[in-house]
Amino acid sequence: MESNHSSLFDEAMDRYQSGIEASELIEDFETITSTTPNQAAGWTCLAWLQLLCNKNEDALRSARTAVKLNRQDPQARINLCLALLETKSKGVREHIEFVQRVLFAVPDIKKELRISIEDGFTRKPDWKALKKVQDWLGF
Repeated sequence: MESNHSSLFDEAMDRYQSGIEASELIEDFETITSTTPNQAAGWTCLAWLQLLCNKNEDALRSARTAVKLNRQDPQARINLCLALLETKSKGVREHIEFVQRVLFAVPDIKKELRISIEDGFTRKPDWKALKKVQDWLGF
C-alpha cells in the first residue's frame, strides 16, 4: 500500500516539476496527506502549493503539520515562515533562525533551498513574503 502512495507522490512531484499549475496539484497532495497523514514531505508540498495559490490559512495549517512531523526539515520551516508572514501571525523569527543554523551546519542544503526560492519567484514573481525570507537567509 505504501508504494502506491509514494508513486502518487512521485507522479505529483513530476507533474509539478514539469511546470503544471500549482492549483491543479493541490487535490493530489490533499489525497496524499489524507491517505498518509504522517508523511511530512506531503504536507510540506501541500503547504507550498497552497502558498502559491494564496490559500494562506490552509497553508499555515499544512506547514504547521509538516514541521510537527519533521522538525528538522528546513523547507517545511521556510513554508511555515511564509504562511506566518502571509497571515500576519507571530513566530517567524524562531523558524528563520533554525534554517540559518541548518545552513551553517549543512551548507549543501543551501543549493536546494535556493532552487526552491527561485521556483517560488518563477511561479509567483512579486511574492513579498518570499523576498523577505530570501533576504533573511542571505540568498
